[in-house]
Amino acid sequence: MIECVANFSEGRDSAVIEGLVSGIRGVPSVGLLHQTSDWDHNRTVITYAGAADAVLEASVRAAAQAARSIDINRHRGVHPRLGALDVLPFVPLGETRLEQCVELAHCAGQRIYRELGIPVYFYEAAALRPERVRLENVRRSGFEVAREGALADPSRQPDVGGPGFHPTAGASVIGARNFLVAFNINLRSNDLAIAQQIARRIRASGGGFAGVKALGLRLESRGLVQVSMNITNFELAPLPLVHAEVARLARDMGVELAESELIGLIPRDALKRTSPEALGLTTFDPQRVIENRLEQVFRRP
Repeated sequence: MIECVANFSEGRDSAVIEGLVSGIRGVPSVGLLHQTSDWDHNRTVITYAGAADAVLEASVRAAAQAARSIDINRHRGVHPRLGALDVLPFVPLGETRLEQCVELAHCAGQRIYRELGIPVYFYEAAALRPERVRLENVRRSGFEVAREGALADPSRQPDVGGPGFHPTAGASVIGARNFLVAFNINLRSNDLAIAQQIARRIRASGGGFAGVKALGLRLESRGLVQVSMNITNFELAPLPLVHAEVARLARDMGVELAESELIGLIPRDALKRTSPEALGLTTFDPQRVIENRLEQVFRRP
């Protein structure tokens, strides 16, 4: 069993989003676990799972649908991105080994370039270059700068295909990794500098929590700013401690927390010794726990 958490650069057009979901749902033996879209990020995250062959087929179909329906040149949103199908990580579940996901990521990259003409960068455990292990290193400059850089600098060219990007779908970043928790905390402020300062303080690269990646982003539609986080190891960085530290730093700057958001699913163990309410997750559904969702979707009759 393998999970895939596909990130697409579209979070506003419901018809485009439904087309992406339908393409994945149409692959036999693939279970659609969750879908979330955000207007300000202009991004949709679709989580699905199944056997390796089925997940691979769903991923290639999703990449094709994204290429048909999303023009990355017209994309506007606060989230960094390189392509229509922006990020495609494969995650091992149960007894599956990470090495199997690496193999699957490389296979997906080859197919997506060969069949669709979309060049691919590999990251995390699937990275072919040490400087590309970290996702943020791959897409830090964003689509427009990365596209020009790949043409001018051989060290910035994709791992598969290129050097030129696909004219409308850009490039995709494909990888293999273990489970992470995508956790956002919104602040009752429209001061972007506050969110950015808190993000710098809590992320691992700034001396904060091990395994935490964080950005400060503005949510124009809500009149708020956000500390957007990927917590790559919730045992080293327990969610209650991260939430408490963001609250403390915000309070020191005279700002209150609004609410928290979970993107995708969360492992049951990440909620040990805490509760969704304590983390500011005001509309939490037990089906957001990945073990619960897998049991429901793949329940045998």
